[in-house]
Amino acid sequence: MLLGRTANGIYWMSRYIERAENMARLLDAGLRMALTRTTNAADEWTSVVMSAGAEDGFRQKHSEFNANTIADFLLRDTDHPSSVLSAIEAGRVNARMVRTALTRETWEAINDGWMVLKKLLARKVDERDLPRVLDTIKRETALIRGCFYGTMLRNEIFDFAQVGTYVERADNTARILDVKYYVLLPSISWVGSSLDNYQWESILRSVSAHRSYRWVYEADYRPTNIADYLIINGRMPRSLAFCYRMIDEHLGFLARDYGERHACHDTAERTLNRLRAGTIKDIFDAGLHEFLGEFISDNNKLGNEVAEDYRFY
Repeated sequence: MLLGRTANGIYWMSRYIERAENMARLLDAGLRMALTRTTNAADEWTSVVMSAGAEDGFRQKHSEFNANTIADFLLRDTDHPSSVLSAIEAGRVNARMVRTALTRETWEAINDGWMVLKKLLARKVDERDLPRVLDTIKRETALIRGCFYGTMLRNEIFDFAQVGTYVERADNTARILDVKYYVLLPSISWVGSSLDNYQWESILRSVSAHRSYRWVYEADYRPTNIADYLIINGRMPRSLAFCYRMIDEHLGFLARDYGERHACHDTAERTLNRLRAGTIKDIFDAGLHEFLGEFISDNNKLGNEVAEDYRFY
């Protein structure tokens, strides 16, 4: 059996690397939507900080919600534990702790990515450079993931890494969707307008789902279809249903390897079944924001259960 301390390092290494990419995607969503608004873009940037769960920390340091202050906080502020700089640093620290459990290619990709991002974020990012910086972050984290996926043995190390990745990714997809619906629309009259549709399209682009969405829905940008794609479509690799299928599968491998099930297995299975059984109409009828808030809470609960059940200490 893998030592709990090693499992913890692998799990959190994967979560932090995914978090660095996800923070870039969340900023990308805010940037794209702010650019579609002619007035009060501060609302969109406020929604980004709120969806990142960082409003209190941000308000302690800044009074203005704009692209420069929020990008600096979410990209570079090392006092914020989920900033890109903090996340890639924490990911590398965890990887170094479990270096003997990683292939050489994986460790070198993590170390190289850390060096590139430290240099990239050594100084404040100009708003005009933000798209390029966000693309670089996404590219470096994708290289790490590709090296890991292409070289690692499919054993319990791989399973803990996948659980960490998809718990973090599910949280991010739910938060990006929440950016759109929590505070973005100032009036119900905007729903269905060309502006509303462009903002939904921006959400798709921020999770690299714009082209694949068109393959499935034939470019019909309807909020219900886009939410359906990102919540319950089991083939879309950043959807909530896909994430939980992977979590359930890899927790299942761990249960078979170790010969026992835990509370986390039941939680993951219950969430997956709810996503498979529900319809997007049910979710919208009950309230998308309420659904997402409950999902984020349950996803956090699962992360805590995995740590407890597999003795991450």
